[in-house]
Order: sequence, then C-alpha cells, then structure tokens
Amino acid sequence: MIEVKFYEEVKDEKLKYAVIVTRYNGKWVFCRHKDRKTLEIPGDHREKGERIIDTAKRELYEETGAINYTIEPISVYSVINKDENEETFGFLYLAEVKEFEKELYNEIEEIVLLDDFPNNCTYPDIQPKLFEKIKNNISIKYKL
Repeated sequence: MIEVKFYEEVKDEKLKYAVIVTRYNGKWVFCRHKDRKTLEIPGDHREKGERIIDTAKRELYEETGAINYTIEPISVYSVINKDENEETFGFLYLAEVKEFEKELYNEIEEIVLLDDFPNNCTYPDIQPKLFEKIKNNISIKYKL
C-alpha cells in the first residue's frame, strides 16, 4: 500500500526526487516515456551532488524540452510504501512553460497537453495526489 504525505520541509539530503507539474498555454503537460504507453508528470531522481532545484530544471528539460519557463517550489512530499515500511522524499514544483525545443532528445517519446489529469498515468498511486496538490494551490491563480 502506498501513501503520499506533504511536508513544509525536510532536510535537503533526504530529497531524492523532483516532480514538476507543468503548464503550457493553459494546458497541463504530460510526457510519455519511449518504453511505456502511459502518461506521467515530468520528474525523476536527483543526481549525486545536485541541488534539488537543478534536478527539477534538468528533468523538465529532459522530459519536455522546455527551454523558456518559470518554475516555483510548491511542497516537499513523501511516498510511503507501507508494505516495505519505507518513506522516500521529493520536492514538488510548478512550471509555466513559454517555449519548448523543436525536438525531444532523451527517453521521452511525446509530450501531451491536456485539460486535466489523464486516466492512463504511469504512477496511479502517487502522481494524481501530486497533481491535486498543485491544482488546489493554484486554482485561484489560474481560475480553474
């Protein structure tokens, strides 16, 4: 069983992931990895010695091709795997993209723009909760 929790902050060294809920021209941005048929929010593991904001920026570029954007921190989150009694931490960001590269160069097959969260997501126990956290935090700002 998986549980997602949100925190004001945790020690930096605990942050292992950056996830970036992304918008472009009023649409939500999702990506599809070459090895999967499902859609996901951009994000992934932090590399050794990397600041978590730099992880977010790197992953946003690698998974969407975003080259002109604003990015803001939203919340620390954790994923608790109750079966394994393990808790991992990440940082949730919101990005507003103004421009993408013409082509994707990494492991991502395509970018999909949607009005809401997709039915076919890669991490159904985690990403819908992260998406809702963003929607709840920005509903007034974007008049959703």
